[in-house]
Amino acid sequence: MIPIKYTLSDVVEKAIKPAYALLPVSMRSREATAMLLAIGLQESAFKYRRQIKGPARGFWQFEAAGGFRGVLQHRSTERHAAALLVERGHGGMIEREQFDLLEHDDVLAAGMARLLLWTDPKALPALNRPDDAFEYYLRTWRPGAYTRGATEQRTEIRARWNRAYGEAMQYA
Repeated sequence: MIPIKYTLSDVVEKAIKPAYALLPVSMRSREATAMLLAIGLQESAFKYRRQIKGPARGFWQFEAAGGFRGVLQHRSTERHAAALLVERGHGGMIEREQFDLLEHDDVLAAGMARLLLWTDPKALPALNRPDDAFEYYLRTWRPGAYTRGATEQRTEIRARWNRAYGEAMQYA
């Protein structure tokens, strides 16, 4: 697999804004955009739509039985996820086929990522609050490399988050 790096401007214009257009207006915000960009940078650097060593798909690195299924079944997002899948032309497919499309449909992946953020009962962190944003990311994405990682690995993941969040703030 050859990685292709997309600019954050590309991601906003070609994935996030079109996804917002398919979701309720209440889900559109600078705070959401900052989180989506920071998480995408953290998870794939917007280079990889398929996890190098693992099952995750899309720039936001969803796992089928984790975040993807969670969004499809969560009481606050199930209707929105179903509508998003229909709007993207994927409504009649089985769940596994829909999941596999995250690797090829950046708008679907961005929409599902926004919906995963929506499942958290807490409000999105205010802008320019990297610590709060990191805690939100840990709650919603539950990155195994962090939760199972040694202190050194956790430190590197946190440092990468700070860089990602700082970069994301320029486009939020």
